[in-house]
Amino acid sequence: MRLSLRYLLVVAGLVAVACQNNTAPSSGSPLPAPASLSSISLDSAIHLDWADNAYLSDPSRFSIYRVYGASYDLDHGLCGTNWALEGTTVAHEFLAAQLPNGVPRCFATSAISTDGLESDWSPRWQDTPRPDARNVLVWAFGVNTPQSGFRFWQDINANGYGDPGELGLVQDGNSTTIDFWVYVQPSDSTLWLVPEFAGDSMQLYQTSPVADLTSIDFAPATGYGRAMIQAVPGYGYVFQRNEGGAYHYGALRVTAVSRQYVIFDWSVQTDPGNPELVPPKRPTLSGRAVAAR
Repeated sequence: MRLSLRYLLVVAGLVAVACQNNTAPSSGSPLPAPASLSSISLDSAIHLDWADNAYLSDPSRFSIYRVYGASYDLDHGLCGTNWALEGTTVAHEFLAAQLPNGVPRCFATSAISTDGLESDWSPRWQDTPRPDARNVLVWAFGVNTPQSGFRFWQDINANGYGDPGELGLVQDGNSTTIDFWVYVQPSDSTLWLVPEFAGDSMQLYQTSPVADLTSIDFAPATGYGRAMIQAVPGYGYVFQRNEGGAYHYGALRVTAVSRQYVIFDWSVQTDPGNPELVPPKRPTLSGRAVAAR
């Protein structure tokens, strides 16, 4: 059977088109890794925020961000090796929720393009959830003594966790286990915070007001003392409690002071020796980035 030249050319053309259609399209390069990562410590949660440079580099190819989490060894400054996907988001922020307070976590993010390519990971970042509360009222000693003392955390069942009924306790100012009590200065009716428990010491966080409780990031390493300090609206205070050789840190920001009581916001770190109270929100390239193990 003789085949015409025209038939052969048509067949050859179809084969060529088929070959072209079966060839995978060339992929582009992955988007750049998020340049930085930071966070805010919350009660049973961590708010993550990172640089949006992956999206800005090529908005038409950007799809989502992935957020990864792992354990963190505070003593050695190392992230764990068992990373898990915390979730995805199109925004450059993410709330990692339902986390146990006092348990350090390590985080990283990456960017996914519309063609499915994943970028390198951002710098690793560690944070530790901790309990807090707003607008707690404590009376002055002598005005309402049974409610003139405050204890950040009393681990009643000794399990190392801030369970309900153990945190932010307004207690009798006569107790020797409270972190501080409120003293009223007879000469001018000013109110002062007085460390009480033998292992407690405190200091003013800075010499100017703080915008919010979240402005108090790391507890200072030194500078604590037993002297009482005047309670002034807008100012922050940091407490160090040494009990049984283990240090715990708490912070408060005074919101209002009358002649009879003090109102404040507070936070406490239940992880022993961990000075992290609320890390700064804005990302930095140096910050507290940590290496993966």
